[in-house]
Amino acid sequence: MEKRSKIYVAGHRGMVGSAIYRKLLKEGFQNIITRSSEELDLRNQQAVTDFFSLEKPDYVFLAAAKVGGIIANNTYRADFLYENLAIQNNVIHQSYINGVKKLMFLGSSCIYPKLAPQPLREDYLLTGLLEPTNEPYAIAKIAGIKMCDAYRDQYGCNFISVMPTNLYGLNDNYHPENSHVLPALIRKFDEAKNNDSKEVVIWGTGSPMREFLFADDLADACYFLMEKYNEPNLINIGTGEDLTIKDLAFLVKKVVGFDGKLVFDTSKPDGTPRKLMDVSKLHKLGWRHHIELEDGLKLAYQDYLSKK
Repeated sequence: MEKRSKIYVAGHRGMVGSAIYRKLLKEGFQNIITRSSEELDLRNQQAVTDFFSLEKPDYVFLAAAKVGGIIANNTYRADFLYENLAIQNNVIHQSYINGVKKLMFLGSSCIYPKLAPQPLREDYLLTGLLEPTNEPYAIAKIAGIKMCDAYRDQYGCNFISVMPTNLYGLNDNYHPENSHVLPALIRKFDEAKNNDSKEVVIWGTGSPMREFLFADDLADACYFLMEKYNEPNLINIGTGEDLTIKDLAFLVKKVVGFDGKLVFDTSKPDGTPRKLMDVSKLHKLGWRHHIELEDGLKLAYQDYLSKK
């Protein structure tokens, strides 16, 4: 990408898109196009067609998606499937029609089978059944990967797919029901601290293992791969390190400064037992994460406090 290249960041208000936007600005790119969801509904085929024919971006980061935690994914199953398919179908197809030089499609680690061997290698895709609670979202993301590869095969498009691990960071979603585990814990512990609660209840047994990547590290990896990676199939982005939800909860408790005890509600679902990414492919290309979990948590908590 040249500094004058026209770059469209889809989803620039979200945690991932805003991190990519900050990274591009930091690297000196000035011709960055954005549209809020109010200005451009990416589910609307005609609206996306009109936008691409008007703007003609050179590069596209497709970070726009309908996202959420276990409750949201399991409750709004049709919405998660339909809206994500619509967004990516419109953006990927119009990128082809309008001659975009390179597109990056961002997926999720939930695309892998629920009981896949650990760590999750890229070639484990479609080798087993998905986690039922987020199957519609995962199927949409798998379709996006295959769509990028199909447009590469049929039309020669340089469309690449990256699969981030669990993310957290600035501009995260802290909704009490629709957020992911880490921002949900930050909110829970902060509210318990402010209410002088004696305990915080954590969903599940605390035994599932999870890996977490700070969103600005993801943006750094995305920029790196947009410059260096031009292959079909997907590539994982993560730290290659994980911890139990129980250990995560204690770490968030420490960062927030909550003095009470933890109670695990084992009647609630755990989700996938483990989701550790195999990042050897990414490491071989020369990229590694920079921000360790506790440091990232401190930054995320300060961001949460600033937006309360």
